[in-house]
Amino acid sequence: MLRSLDIRDMLLIDRLELSFGPGLNVLTGETGAGKSILLDCLGFVLGWRSRAELVRQGAAQGEVQAVFDLPEVHPARALLAEAGITIDDDELILRRVNTLDGRKTGWVNDRRVSGEVLRQLSEVLVELHGQHDDRGLLNPRGHRTLLDAFGAMDLSAVRRTWAARRDADRALAEAEAALAAAQQEEEFLRHAVAELDKLAPEPGEEQRLDIARRAMQGAERIRDDVARALQMLAGDGAEGAMVDAARWLEGASEQAEGRLDEPLAALSRALIELGEATRGVEDTLAALDFDPHALESTEERLFALRALARKHDILPDDLAGLAQQLRDRLERLDASEARMGDLRRAARDAQADYDAAADALTAARTEAATRLDRAVTAELVPLKMERAVFRTVVSPAEPGPDGRDTVAFTVATNPGAPSGPLDKIASGGELSRFLLALKVCLARGNDALVMIFDEIDRGVGGATADAVGRRLQNLADGAQVLVITHSPQVAALGAVHFRVSKSVTDGMTTSTVTPLPQPERVAEIARMLSGDRITDAATEAARALLDG
Repeated sequence: MLRSLDIRDMLLIDRLELSFGPGLNVLTGETGAGKSILLDCLGFVLGWRSRAELVRQGAAQGEVQAVFDLPEVHPARALLAEAGITIDDDELILRRVNTLDGRKTGWVNDRRVSGEVLRQLSEVLVELHGQHDDRGLLNPRGHRTLLDAFGAMDLSAVRRTWAARRDADRALAEAEAALAAAQQEEEFLRHAVAELDKLAPEPGEEQRLDIARRAMQGAERIRDDVARALQMLAGDGAEGAMVDAARWLEGASEQAEGRLDEPLAALSRALIELGEATRGVEDTLAALDFDPHALESTEERLFALRALARKHDILPDDLAGLAQQLRDRLERLDASEARMGDLRRAARDAQADYDAAADALTAARTEAATRLDRAVTAELVPLKMERAVFRTVVSPAEPGPDGRDTVAFTVATNPGAPSGPLDKIASGGELSRFLLALKVCLARGNDALVMIFDEIDRGVGGATADAVGRRLQNLADGAQVLVITHSPQVAALGAVHFRVSKSVTDGMTTSTVTPLPQPERVAEIARMLSGDRITDAATEAARALLDG
């Protein structure tokens, strides 16, 4: 409930403190007295769009403070918690200041906040209805939400299946993108694996081949020298000469009286060493004996390993591991292609589940639309619009988490006349009554919002004005309704009555708002009935209206 409104230096208001009560609060006054200024100031503190120049002439800044009573269970508390604001009791204080240069600063319970926080709070605190209101019933974007509230729609199944469908579609899209990317390199993978499998590299093989190659290259360089040396050692040259020399010395030794014994012994040892040297050279030559094709094949494989390593920018010893990695990628690619079928089936199943939930929601909305049409039509009868046709149109829309319907409230002022949006078809007075009938049907059981009606009774009078007032009074039962009205029938039904007036002092125009006790209410309603000249008949009629 809006408990109070404190306005300082805003528009035509110097200083104003208003205390509102539960039930129906009415504001009356002559045209131009400044009744709309109150809405401008309330809208300002709630963060709504407002006129550019709000500060009162001659003042440095303007300020508005609104105090709300907030029940323990109220949607505003969740918004406050999200903004990091805690309240210790049930009092919510909104305050906003506007300076001459246009800067606006807002507070919630003395905590500075942005205009967006104020606007979010306003959505759950106040509901404005009038002929030019684009935030309430005239806003087509909110019609589906209003119908869902009227029909007590359960959106959980649609939202759950929408989320499942979204997740399934996302998983499928990601898998398809990954598969497409993998398929682009599939040819490379298969060629690379085939090339590696054909070469069949082994860890450490490059080093082994390099050592063997170096050995064969070294053997090739020294083999000719070793062979020539063997030829010299194993031929008749050195050994034959030494054998001949030994034979001749042995024949002469008998007459040499021992002088040749030492040379003969040395020559014998030399022949033994020569034999060992010859055998060693023969062994070496045998070891150096290799197939030239072996060197060629060793070099070919070594060069092939190194070339393939350079191609993949890795070490030759890592080729075997690379081959396994590429094979794994191919296996995953093959598995991905097989998994795509499962993902497509999951996406189809999720779509089917969403379609079923959305179809059920559409059917429920269509049924609720029929009930709402009947309810509004019944409300239009006492409002002297029994020939008007109200219809809630449920049409297909793009799928979303709240279904795949769009909802629009349409009217035709007479049977057979074309129907269209409320604000396009109905005249001012008709529109007011349409809005009231619709609000009566939609507001049942919802007392969380402060409802404000801006001259919703314009263009009606007599019994119709009384019917309007009775419905406003019903709306205010257990809730709070603020009405700016020109209708004495409506004003007489208010639980709290304020009169808005305007005066000029020293060339300065000022609007004031005065709470009216019972005697002054009689005079105000009499003025509304007869004009500036209040007659006895008007006074009696005013008393009769107030007495009910």
